[in-house]
Parts: sequence; C-alpha cells; structure tokens
Amino acid sequence: MILLHKSSDKSNVILFTGSSSIRLWKDLTSSFPNHHVLNLGFGGSEMADLLYYTDELILPLRPIQIFIYEGDNDISKGRSEDQIIALADSILARIQTQLPKTEVIFISPKPSLARWHLKENYQSFNKVFKAWIDKQNNVRYADVWTPMTDENGNVLKDIFIQDNLHLNEKGYKIWTDVIRKYIKASPR
Repeated sequence: MILLHKSSDKSNVILFTGSSSIRLWKDLTSSFPNHHVLNLGFGGSEMADLLYYTDELILPLRPIQIFIYEGDNDISKGRSEDQIIALADSILARIQTQLPKTEVIFISPKPSLARWHLKENYQSFNKVFKAWIDKQNNVRYADVWTPMTDENGNVLKDIFIQDNLHLNEKGYKIWTDVIRKYIKASPR
C-alpha cells in the first residue's frame, strides 16, 4: 500500500485502485498528465479486499473520482456474480455515505489470454455488472472488454506482457483511451 506524505497535495485527487492491472500501470501520471491521479492498486486483490481497505485506502483521500478495477480475480477464483455485486454494493455504499459528491467509475473486468477459458463467465458478469451500475447514482461503467477484442470477439494477442494476463504499453494505451472519456476535467 502507498502512503502519502503529509505534504502531498490531496486536492482534486482522482484515485485509481483495484488489483494488479491498476498497480502495474506505471505511467498512469503520464497517461493523464493534466490531472492529479493517484495509483493505489494492490496485486491479487478481489472485491472483498477492496471492501476491507475502503475506510483506510479510499475515504481519507476524499477523491473527486474513483476508478475501481476489481472482479477479474474474483471471477477467476469462481466467485458468483451475486457475491461480487454484493461486495461492490457495500464498497459503493461506504463511499457514497462518506463522499456523496465523489463519482465512482468501475472498470469492467478485462479479457486476457491467460483466462480466455473463462470468457463466458467474464462476459456474463460484465453484462450483470453494467446493469447493476446503470441503476446507481453517480456511478459509471468503463468498458475495457470491447476495445481489447477484435471484430470477431477474440482477445487481442499483442497487448499483454509474457504472463498473458497483465497489460503491456499497448494494452494500457487502450485503457487510457477508454478512461479519458470518463475522467473529470478538473486539472491539478
């Protein structure tokens, strides 16, 4: 976990959190150079882990926006859609109670070569997840699945590092292009 120095500027923070796909986004600041972005991703995390750390990791920073990437590891470990949504709902309730003006953007679980055998599970979850998000206030869904697949619905092969799970520079470029549409215009 990353701790901020007491002198760190905490105004207009746009927080990115979730599993290793966020943690490994090394050039997050250069992806969004005119914004005060902060990467607090932690590897291997699931929705339950983020719920556990919400009070410590998210709320004290009082971000203007929160981008959350969870669900990928949950799906790979066989968690049900209902379990994952219930945890996301608990995270959202805590955020909206303490930070009612903060917008939350859930990033869809991504496709990957390493987990392509679970394609149907991911697609089903993403559909249910988006439907749940669409019923929430001040919450949006950033679809990274679609731009990471080709015209036949197959995952792109050249957007991953050697493990075929985590993104390379080209993969993060796709994420940057998607997320740029959601990021608030409040510069540093």
